[in-house]
Amino acid sequence: MKNRNLAKSLDSLLLGVGTALMVGIMVSEEFRHTVGVAMDAAIGWLPDILPFHMVLFALAAITGLYASLIQKYTMDWDYLKKQQETMKSFQRELREAQLAGDKARQQQLQNEQRAMLGDQSKMMKMQLKPMAYIGIVSIPLFMWAYLYIDLNSSSLNLNFPFWGVHNLSETVIGPIFFWFYWYFVCSIPISQIIRKALNIGGMG
Repeated sequence: MKNRNLAKSLDSLLLGVGTALMVGIMVSEEFRHTVGVAMDAAIGWLPDILPFHMVLFALAAITGLYASLIQKYTMDWDYLKKQQETMKSFQRELREAQLAGDKARQQQLQNEQRAMLGDQSKMMKMQLKPMAYIGIVSIPLFMWAYLYIDLNSSSLNLNFPFWGVHNLSETVIGPIFFWFYWYFVCSIPISQIIRKALNIGGMG
């Protein structure tokens, strides 16, 4: 009982920290800067030993592994898979009833859908909860990268295939910076490999 209460308290603490970080970076530029400076004390040495695009690759690997582990151990994948299959079956039956003009069956399925709202809400909470945990690591890393690039932008160029050389502080489109685009490109294969190795989401 004591261990269960401790685990629950730790869970609440981590969720609170993750949520506070997410809210903080959205509402306060000063908070973003403070987090970036704090992280610089911990990992500011990385660009001294690696090209910055490789630093971003390393960050993508770290966050990919961390996020995958969080998702593996905080989400009930069997439950999610079952609910997704139930939803697909429901949508198929509803479509068939609509095509057949079966009003009685459509009404029955709509009643069933209202009963399924609770399961859908549980699914959404289960999928959103890991985001707070993941933010504890990913947000400080992003804030550090943003700060470092802001201070050293003139020397941070990368040759992108088909696009040529671009400064990492430039934007690809809208608010998306080239540094974040490069991080995203790196994170996709890394995350897929990790998820495959950990058999996350029914893969394997």
